[in-house]
Amino acid sequence: MSDTEWETRYQTKDMPWEKGEPSPGIVDFLADHPGLPQGTVCVPGCGTGHDVRAWARAGFAAEGYDLAPSAVCLAQEKSREEGLAPKFHLADFLIDEPQQRFDWLFEHTLFCAINPGRRDDYVKAVLRWLKPGGNYLAVNYLIPDEDGPPFGTTRAELWERFSPHFDLLAEWVPRSYPNRVGLELMLWWQLKSPGNSQRDANPSK
Repeated sequence: MSDTEWETRYQTKDMPWEKGEPSPGIVDFLADHPGLPQGTVCVPGCGTGHDVRAWARAGFAAEGYDLAPSAVCLAQEKSREEGLAPKFHLADFLIDEPQQRFDWLFEHTLFCAINPGRRDDYVKAVLRWLKPGGNYLAVNYLIPDEDGPPFGTTRAELWERFSPHFDLLAEWVPRSYPNRVGLELMLWWQLKSPGNSQRDANPSK
């Protein structure tokens, strides 16, 4: 969809992706890792900001980005209602330059929402927005390859795109929304240091 089409969907409340709560996968991850250093977090394609607020509740300096002005407004309103103050910005993650680089970047339903022809741009954006040694945590939606959004992907494609730049620290099937049980895969990547970006020889790591 175009930028204006996303905005129209928010204005008309035609948001089938809106679940009214953060991804169960990130809720469990944060609960299971209470000792993580509480750094900065970028959530691109944040929508109404549920995932941003989950990071903020856990003590992180969380910021959400979306290209739909109405999404940003809704995220800000919901945050005020919940007594939280994460930052939200109007931005196109794929092409904009970040005002700062982040310790963490959390992916949830942006990769599957963009046209697959722009996935190279997505990888470049992740690298542009993360600090050296930063963490890329993703809830990937492994649906069949079909007309979207959402658009399908596979673990093999994700490995092909991200392993040249990141070390895979962990992967698991998370707790999911009822309609996504068994269709999500969480991958925790860490940006490789310069000079250590050769592809790992074992794609089943």
